[in-house]
Amino acid sequence: MKRAFGMLTFVFFFLSFGVRLSKNQDYDEMPAAPPPAVENCDGIFLSYGFLSRTKEFPHVKNATAQSWAFNSTATVLNMGKFELKAWKIFIGFQHEEILVNAGGAVLMDGDDFPAAVGNGSYFSGSPQADLKTSIDTAGDLTQIQVKIQLSGTQFGVKPPGIPMPKTIRLVNDGYKCPAPTRRKTSMYVCCARNPKFKVKVLKTKFLPRQNGDLTISYDVLQAYGNNYIAQVTMENKNPLGRLDHWNLTWEWMRGEFISTMKGAYTHKIDYADCIYGVPGEIYANMDFSKVMNCERKPVISDLPPEKANDTIVGRIPYCCRNGSLLPTILDPSKSKSVFQVQVYKIPPDVNRTALYPPEKWKIVGTLNSDYKCGLPIRVDATEFPDASGLSAVTTAIASWQIVCNITRPAKRNSRCCVSFSAYYNNSVIPCNTCACGCGDNKRCNPDAPSMLLPPEALLLPFENRTQKALAWAKIKHYNIPKPLPCGDNCGVSINWHVNTDYMSGWAARITLFNWEKINFENWFTAIQIKKAYRGYEKVYSFNGTLIPELNHTIIFQGLPGLNFLMGETNGSDPTKDPRVPGKQQSVISFTKTQTPGITIAKGDGFPSRVFFNGEECSLPTKFPMMSNGNQYHVNMVAVNFVIIMTLLLLENLH
Repeated sequence: MKRAFGMLTFVFFFLSFGVRLSKNQDYDEMPAAPPPAVENCDGIFLSYGFLSRTKEFPHVKNATAQSWAFNSTATVLNMGKFELKAWKIFIGFQHEEILVNAGGAVLMDGDDFPAAVGNGSYFSGSPQADLKTSIDTAGDLTQIQVKIQLSGTQFGVKPPGIPMPKTIRLVNDGYKCPAPTRRKTSMYVCCARNPKFKVKVLKTKFLPRQNGDLTISYDVLQAYGNNYIAQVTMENKNPLGRLDHWNLTWEWMRGEFISTMKGAYTHKIDYADCIYGVPGEIYANMDFSKVMNCERKPVISDLPPEKANDTIVGRIPYCCRNGSLLPTILDPSKSKSVFQVQVYKIPPDVNRTALYPPEKWKIVGTLNSDYKCGLPIRVDATEFPDASGLSAVTTAIASWQIVCNITRPAKRNSRCCVSFSAYYNNSVIPCNTCACGCGDNKRCNPDAPSMLLPPEALLLPFENRTQKALAWAKIKHYNIPKPLPCGDNCGVSINWHVNTDYMSGWAARITLFNWEKINFENWFTAIQIKKAYRGYEKVYSFNGTLIPELNHTIIFQGLPGLNFLMGETNGSDPTKDPRVPGKQQSVISFTKTQTPGITIAKGDGFPSRVFFNGEECSLPTKFPMMSNGNQYHVNMVAVNFVIIMTLLLLENLH
C-alpha cells in the first residue's frame, strides 16, 4: 500500500506542478519534482500551480492596465488520519483577478462568474465537499483529493513576472497553516491539526446543523430513477431579521429542471431551454408545455394567501403568505416558509441515489436586509411528524442545509435613513447625502454634507425641499454648498426627535415616513439606545417591547388594526401639491431613575442603531447641538404644534 501511495503522490505532484508547454505561454519550464514536504505532511496538503496566460484585447502600452487570461490549478489533498468534512480554502489573489471558472469548487459567498476576486476569495467543494482518508479508501486519489481548475483575467504583471497569489490556506476549524513555500510558478503548504483544538465527536453521519440569521433546509422526500420530490424550508432565526415578498434563486449545476411545484411558483413558466437543450433529447416523449421551469437559475416566490387551500398548488403548511418571513418575536407561526418541488434529472444521474442539491442560493426581499448564503452542507436527514398522526417520525431520504446571514449595509447602500432633531435646536439634521445610493448626480454633489432643514421640510419629498433648505440656510447664516448635496434616495425615513428633558425623565417622538408606493403590513422598527435603554417607560401609539436577548434594543410595532404603514399618495392637486408620504408617529417616555448620569443634550437621548423591518438604517454623523436651550425650547413648542396640526390636516385631506 505504501508503494502504491508513493506512486499516487508522484502523479498528484506531476499534475499539480507540471507546466503545460504551449506557444501561448510566456515562459518555458520543466515540470517540478515533488517536494519532500508531501511525504512528511500529516494533515491537509494544499498547492497552487500557475499554468499559462495569454494577452487579451485590447492591447495597451500601460503594463498595469493590460489584461491577461490565465489558467491555474489548486489542489486539496487529505494526507492525514481524519476525514475532512466540507473543506474550505482561501486563495489570496492580489492582481485584480476576475475569475470566470472554478471547476471542482464554488465561491463560498455565492457570487456568480465572472467574479472579482482581487482581494482573495474563499472556495468550497462542489460536488466533492468531503475528503476521505487514504486509510479508509486504500489510497484512492479520487476520494482523498480534489483539483480546482481556475481560469480568469488578471492585470498588472508584465512578463517574465508570474501573477501568483499572496497565500493559500485551509480555513476549516481545527487546522493551522504556516506560510506557504513558494516557487516560481507554484506554492504549497501542509496544514496540520491544531493539538489544542477540541474535536467535537460527531454522533451523526454528517455535519451538525449550523445556526444563522436564515436557515434553509433542502430535503428529498421521494426519489425515483429520473426525478425526485424535495421540500424547501426557510426559517427566520434573527430576532430583527425579516423578509417581505421574498424572491429565492439558485443554480442547477447538473442540468436539472423543475417539473411541478406546490406552495410557491417561478416567475417564468418557461420550458424552451428544455425543448432545445439536453432534456429535450433525453425526454423525447415528455409534454414540456406542462413543465414549470427549465431555467438554470429560476426565480421563486411565495404564493398569495388565496392559494393556500388550492388542491393543485397549495395545501402545504407554512406556504402562501405573499413571501412574508417575520421574526419569531413578532409571530413564530409566520417565521417559516415551505414549498415542494419536483425535479427531473439527466444522465448520468438517472438513479435513485444520484441526488445533488442546487448551488449558489440567494434570497432577497422588498426593502429588507441583504443576505449572504453559504453552500449546501449535507446534514443528517430531517425528521418529520408522521402524516398518519401516530407517535412516529418519518425521515427525509437526504437533507442539505444552507445558512444565510445578514450583511451590514455598506455606506450608501441602506434602504432607510434617520434624521435627528431636538427641542433645544430648531434645525433638523436630515438623512445623510446618498444614504441609500446615488443615481444621476450630475446636478448635485454626492460628497457634500446634507443641509440642515426646518422641521416642516420633513413632510416634503426631497425634490420639494430645496427652497426651504436655501431659505433656512440664509436665515441661519449656514454655508450653502455649490452644487447642492444630492438626496438620500431612501424609500423609508425615520425622524427621532428629543421632545422634552426634565429632572426625573425625558421623552422622544418617533415618526416614520413611507416614500414608497407599496404598503408595509405588520411593520416594525427597532432602536438600540445604550444609555437610555433601562429607562424605557412607555410608548403611547405603538406596541413597545424590550428584547432581553438583544442588549439595549427596543422594538416598536403598530397597534392591532393600525399595523399598516401606508404608501405614498399624491397631493390634493397633483399638478401643484407635493406627494404625501404614509406616516406613523408616537411619543416614547423614559425615566431617569434607572439611568443616573444620563445627559440627553450630549447625545445620550439618540439611538446608536435603528432598524426598519430588519433593515439597518443610515444614521446622521452628528447630534443636534445645545445652544441657549431655553430660548429654543419655547420656539420649538410652537414648531411642534405646527407639525402636529399639519399632520392632522393632511390626514383629514386623505
